[in-house]
Amino acid sequence: MDFEKVKEIIVETLSCDADKVTMEATLTEDLEADSLSAVELSMALEEAFGIAIADEDLPNMKTVGDLYKYLQDHADEAEKAE
Repeated sequence: MDFEKVKEIIVETLSCDADKVTMEATLTEDLEADSLSAVELSMALEEAFGIAIADEDLPNMKTVGDLYKYLQDHADEAEKAE
């Protein structure tokens, strides 16, 4: 899982400054994502990485780091399932 790829998708989807996208950055406060843009981001990440993000898990992801860890954990699970 490449953080730079995740960062690129976040910048593109949220139209935010790349310098603001750090592991500690909060999606709603630092990157100004609203509920609609959070769903758009989720869909973009799902498409890019082939990992489904459960609707009930999305509200629990407060920071870029939370999102990245979720993707990493689920990418590992997907690899084990193959």
